[in-house]
Amino acid sequence: MKNTIRLALFASGSGSNVENITNYFSDKENIEIDVVFANRRNAFVFERAKKLGIPAFYCPKNEFQTAFMLHQVLKERKIDFIILAGFLLKVPEILIKNFPNKIINIHPALLPKYGGKGMYGMNVHHAVVANQEKETGISIHLVNENYDEGKLLFQAKTALSPEDDASVVAKKVHELEYEHFPKVIESYICKNQ
Repeated sequence: MKNTIRLALFASGSGSNVENITNYFSDKENIEIDVVFANRRNAFVFERAKKLGIPAFYCPKNEFQTAFMLHQVLKERKIDFIILAGFLLKVPEILIKNFPNKIINIHPALLPKYGGKGMYGMNVHHAVVANQEKETGISIHLVNENYDEGKLLFQAKTALSPEDDASVVAKKVHELEYEHFPKVIESYICKNQ
């Protein structure tokens, strides 16, 4: 029986969720953050990964879409789960097929609201403010072939005030991400390994 569950983290930007997840699992004996992949060459996540001592690789969009080489690397590294930690590309079919119910994403809104193509990061927060929502939050879900439509695992809400702008909304959502994402990952993978 395999003891250690190996995770690959995918990111597109600064990597604050990558750092938060890595720190959370740093003292867990049975779960290891094995590798980070990013689709932007200059993403700050590479600096964070270096500081955290995690191998990190650049995977350009065109290679990611075919995902053949990426799948080979994940297989060689014996990755059990993929975690999308601020990753903006649609996951290709080959990865969904080879990691069924083993790819977890976090979305910065209460799905099904504000999901789908183009709804990420500040785009979501601006839309939430424009629609004068009284609350927003996070949705943690499994990944399928459609943007933000996989099985919902967890949601958390935060109240909004009329004076909150998109940057305030983003801050509130980030706090929820940091608090809940690692715990939900741990709970799910321990039940589904």
